[in-house]
Amino acid sequence: MKPLVSIIMGSTSDLPVMEKACKLLDDLQVPFEVNALSAHRTPDAVEEFARSAKGRGLKVIIAGAGMAAALPGVIAASTTLPVIGVPIKGMLDGLDAMLSIIQMPPGIPVATVGVNGAQNAAILAVEMLALSDEGLADRLSAYKTGLKEKIEKANKELAEVKYEYKTN
Repeated sequence: MKPLVSIIMGSTSDLPVMEKACKLLDDLQVPFEVNALSAHRTPDAVEEFARSAKGRGLKVIIAGAGMAAALPGVIAASTTLPVIGVPIKGMLDGLDAMLSIIQMPPGIPVATVGVNGAQNAAILAVEMLALSDEGLADRLSAYKTGLKEKIEKANKELAEVKYEYKTN
């Protein structure tokens, strides 16, 4: 089984956030790999990873990083694959990381999800892959239907909660 998605994080301290992407990809049966590479501490390895990613069969890269958050942009600079950046909450509640990721120069786009939004990054990656994989598109549709059903169930449960001045 060859990975279609690569999940990269600046260090293993980012794993509690990024494992949400791992879980979703696993649930939807999308082959993926997970690695820690640092744009600042292992720049040569990051560049080699990015340059070889397409040739290894990868289709989408999810890169999580905090603080200076250079990792997604450095990867995007060396590949033509779509890169989805996940700002990791650290200093400044993740605003610093988010701004670093979304402020890319022309020609080096990085799709960006919300702070600590690794699950949404995985969903976005699956949506990209599902464009050419009908089975995956069906699994994604079922996942989204499940989200709808979960909210409908919660709303019914709220209807049963009683308060003296509650009108519904």
